[in-house]
Amino acid sequence: MQILFIGDIVGRPGREAVAAFLPELQKEHKLDLVIANAENASGGRGLTKEVAYELYDYGIHFLTMGNHVWDQKEIIKFIDDETKLIRPANYPKGAPGKGYGFVIRNGIKTGIINLSGRIFLPPLENPFTMVSQIINMMAVETPVIIVDFHAEATSEKVALGWFLNGKVSAVLGTHTHIQTADARVLDQGTAYITDVGMTGPRDSVLGVKKEIIINNFLTQMPARFEVANGVNQLNAVVLQIDEKTGKTQRIIPIQK
Repeated sequence: MQILFIGDIVGRPGREAVAAFLPELQKEHKLDLVIANAENASGGRGLTKEVAYELYDYGIHFLTMGNHVWDQKEIIKFIDDETKLIRPANYPKGAPGKGYGFVIRNGIKTGIINLSGRIFLPPLENPFTMVSQIINMMAVETPVIIVDFHAEATSEKVALGWFLNGKVSAVLGTHTHIQTADARVLDQGTAYITDVGMTGPRDSVLGVKKEIIINNFLTQMPARFEVANGVNQLNAVVLQIDEKTGKTQRIIPIQK
């Protein structure tokens, strides 16, 4: 099977990039499933219901989140009812929403897990112990399991990749908005990349107007972040997976 995972969608420019590039990627790679990280999809912070359904309309089948999951407060009202939207699984018990889910496309069931790192991010539950429990439950349903690890530190991401090697189909890093050059299939069939990258305004600082961020570094004065304009980019990876074993045969980085 062919799965496309789209890196962090940032604001309207990111959504426009999805609308522009997803049809040609669908045609080129004959995609069975499209997953995207949408934690910055609404105005650069969080996700509204309207924007979630806009992304579904563009052809995305499943959405993951991250540390900005609660920035649009309305998500608390609808995330429990959304079967195609998950937030990091290692939020404490009682938080709205779910941290993992299943989607069936072309007769193939895929399990998807969202996790948040703990280095330089809020101190949530341990993602390593949390994910082990979830995988044991999901593996009964399907061998195809994709993990979105929304984390800052490269060491934490690499460590989780090796920890889950052979247990899941892919460990895909998100959050830092820069596609890394280490896409590979580990020796037990798990695809890995430290960060899938960002889908949004190219000439920016991680999606934000560069002038704002540069001035912040120069003066250390607080400023309201605004999503940049200009040329849009799409960063993603295509996974070629044996749906019978869950092993990944190839990971292809995408930059449009």
